Amino acid sequence: MSEELPPVSFHSIVLMFSAAALHYLGITPDPQTQKIEKNLPMAKQTIDTLEILKKKTKGNLDAEEEKLLDGLLYELRMHYLKAVSNQANNPPKAE
Repeated sequence: MSEELPPVSFHSIVLMFSAAALHYLGITPDPQTQKIEKNLPMAKQTIDTLEILKKKTKGNLDAEEEKLLDGLLYELRMHYLKAVSNQANNPPKAE
């Protein structure tokens, strides 16, 4: 018996990219391994992808979609800046 998937929507696309960014920022665990791992270059690329989506959909979003995208972009940028700052202040130790 196959599980029925919810329909794809603008919200689901934005939330999918946001979840990926949170994973790359080390905020949420990998869904398969449950390990927390940071990958700041991938986090930045994912946030940049959402920014491109925002630019390309400008004028075509309803108020709720725009609020969701703007809010998530703000939160992700703040998490990214904090992660970069933490990395600069606490460089990895040589083994």
